[in-house]
Amino acid sequence: MFSRTAQVVFVPTRTQVRGMATLKEIRLRLKSITNIQKITKSMKMVSAAKYARAERELKPARSYGAGAQAFYDKAEVDLDNTQQKQLVVALTSDRGLCGGVHSNICKTIKARIIEQDPNIDTKLVVIGDKARQILQRLYGKNILMSFNNIGKKPPNFNDAALLADNLTGLGYNFDYGTLYYNVFKSVVSYRTTELPLYTDENISNAKKLSVYDSVDEDTLRCFNEFSFVSRLYFAMKEGACSEQSSRMTAMDSASKNASEMIDKLTLSFNRTRQAVITRELIEIISGAAAL
Repeated sequence: MFSRTAQVVFVPTRTQVRGMATLKEIRLRLKSITNIQKITKSMKMVSAAKYARAERELKPARSYGAGAQAFYDKAEVDLDNTQQKQLVVALTSDRGLCGGVHSNICKTIKARIIEQDPNIDTKLVVIGDKARQILQRLYGKNILMSFNNIGKKPPNFNDAALLADNLTGLGYNFDYGTLYYNVFKSVVSYRTTELPLYTDENISNAKKLSVYDSVDEDTLRCFNEFSFVSRLYFAMKEGACSEQSSRMTAMDSASKNASEMIDKLTLSFNRTRQAVITRELIEIISGAAAL
C-alpha cells in the first residue's frame, strides 16, 4: 500500500523586537507631533500680537492704580489681617496654556487659608473659570460668587466697573479683603501680588484722614467706589499682560520640544526602515543560497 507522507514547509516569520515600534506607529506619531507643532507656532504668533497690544495698554493703566492707591498710602489706612470675616478675590481668566499664571494665584490662596487661624471665616470670589476649577475642589463651600467669560477680549474700564459693582453688591460685610493678581515684570517673569480691599470703615478710621479738609462720608464712599474700579482695572491689565507673555513663552517652549521630538522620531524611523530593508535582504540572500 502506498502511504502519503506529509511535507513540512518552513515559512519564514518576521519577529519584532520588544519595545521597538513599527514603521506605521512611528509615521503616525511623527505626523501628529508635526500637526501639534503647527498649532503651537500659530498660537505663539497670535500670543505675540496680543502681548504687544497688552503691553502697550498696560502703561497708561498703571497710572490708574498708582493714582488711586496714593490716597490710601498718604492717609495711612491700616488693615488688620486677624479679623474674623475676610474676603479673598482671585483674578484669573477662562483660558489656559499659559504656564503657571493661574495656578500660582490659587496656590498662594491655598497657602494663606492653610496658614491662617482656623477660626477665621474666609469667603472667596473667583474671577475666571481657571480659578473656579482649582479652588472649587477644596473650598467650594466658601465661594460666594464666580465670574466667567474673562480673558477672551482685552479688559477695559467697563469690565472693571461691572465686576466692581457685583463685588460691592454681594451683601457680605467683610472686615479684611484682599485681591490676588499677577504683576507683569518682563516677557519671562511675573509676580503674584495681593491688592488690599478697603471698606468705608477702614477709611474713616485712617490715621491721617484729617489732612484732607471738608471730606464727608458720601464723598469718601463715592471715592472708594471709583478707586476700587480703577485699581481693579489696573490689576486686570497687569494680569492680561502677564497671561499673554506667559502663553507666548509656553508656546515657544512647546514648539522647541516638538521640534526635538520630530528629530528623534525621524532618526528612529530611518533606523527602523533600514533594519527592515536589511532583514529582507538577508532573507532573500539566504533563500537564494539554499537553492
